Amino acid sequence: MPPTDQLAEPGLSLQPAHLDEMAAHCLSCYPEEGCGLLVGDPETGEVREVHPTDNVARSSQVYTVDPRAHLRIDREAEERGLAVIGVFHSHTHTDPYPSPTDVRQAPDPTWHYVLVSLRHDVPSTRSYRIVDGVVTEERVALSRR
Repeated sequence: MPPTDQLAEPGLSLQPAHLDEMAAHCLSCYPEEGCGLLVGDPETGEVREVHPTDNVARSSQVYTVDPRAHLRIDREAEERGLAVIGVFHSHTHTDPYPSPTDVRQAPDPTWHYVLVSLRHDVPSTRSYRIVDGVVTEERVALSRR
């Protein structure tokens, strides 16, 4: 896994149940990549909700969040004063680090990009910011809200 120079601040804040939900969804999609959206506060990086979605690419190597689900989730979040602040997806056989395809397809420089690796018996998760093709790992804080 390529090193990152530093951890981005302020990072991502989520609850242990969010990690469990992401991992469970990704495992349920195996051998294809699982994916979904993160809804929360864009100012603080606090995740309030995890929204598993279909991977319309139906692939073990790439993911595409269902555009209709994305639009619905975005609208519902906005109505409640929240926003889509990131995306998660799994890597079925590699470490949780963005692939060159992930970097090229990163849609929003303000988003958090969470990767769930299914390479080992226990899923591992890491989060990144991707801005102008530069990948920076960010801190993940667990809250018990």
